[in-house]
Amino acid sequence: MRETTKKWVFLFVLALIWGSSFILIKKSLLGLTPYQLGALRTIISGLFLFSVGLKSLKVIKKNEWKWVVISGFIGSFIPAFLFAIAETEIDSAITSILNSLVPLNAILLGFTIFKIGFSRRQLFGVIIGFIGTSILIFQGADLNPDQNYLYAGFVIISTVMYALNVNIIKKYLQNVKPLSIATGNYVAIMIPAIVVLLFTDFFSESTFTHKDFQMSMVYVIVLSLFGTALAKVLFNTLVQISTPVFASSVTYLMPVVALAWGLLDGETFGPLQIVASVIILLGVYLANKGRYKKNPKY
Repeated sequence: MRETTKKWVFLFVLALIWGSSFILIKKSLLGLTPYQLGALRTIISGLFLFSVGLKSLKVIKKNEWKWVVISGFIGSFIPAFLFAIAETEIDSAITSILNSLVPLNAILLGFTIFKIGFSRRQLFGVIIGFIGTSILIFQGADLNPDQNYLYAGFVIISTVMYALNVNIIKKYLQNVKPLSIATGNYVAIMIPAIVVLLFTDFFSESTFTHKDFQMSMVYVIVLSLFGTALAKVLFNTLVQISTPVFASSVTYLMPVVALAWGLLDGETFGPLQIVASVIILLGVYLANKGRYKKNPKY
């Protein structure tokens, strides 16, 4: 498979997986608290990655471990909790829409912190995608006036962390195998996740006897294996074969999938949101046409 085709395949597969993760978070929260969900998601994903990727840790050099650990916390551990907290007040589709801020943050942080340049067309593509996302946000606010949008702040913080993460992988972990990065991430965050779980009353009778507990565990297992473990490996690969902005453009496609799931689950979806989705797809295409510059002028 040609590399150009390969990165587009990865992009759409990730959009399908991650776009579905928001509804899985919503369903998991029926029988779990946000902190239980975040901790379990991390632990289950880590166990899976350890079973298939422990041998791959040998290729990580001593000077690269610092970045693997940082990547683990800002790209997996903290966002797992922030997204769960956000979805206690905001619809899953709206959460996925807010997540589309990642590519814009990837460009801004890549330029200001990592000195990674970008083309005008690439920036224009991100802006177009952001306009489409803004339409989705405002339309969603009109259709769902009872939602507490202060909780959107948790999602926005996560988008900044994700943007930092993609730039760290591109700049400092470019030559590390994607499975090694993902497994190394969870070596760093597994124990903190276990500690958090122990302080959430997860092992109490009230948790186990909750009427939605069993189905919530099914949802969180599916979320962990596909939406976290498998997707992390695919995403790390995508970052390495493309650019941080193209890879993070998956967040422009995810709302399309998430909105479809939200519609099936009874969330409101209007015609204007369909138009906005088309605008988002155009933005992704334009962002892909741009290339990073070694010596950025802007």
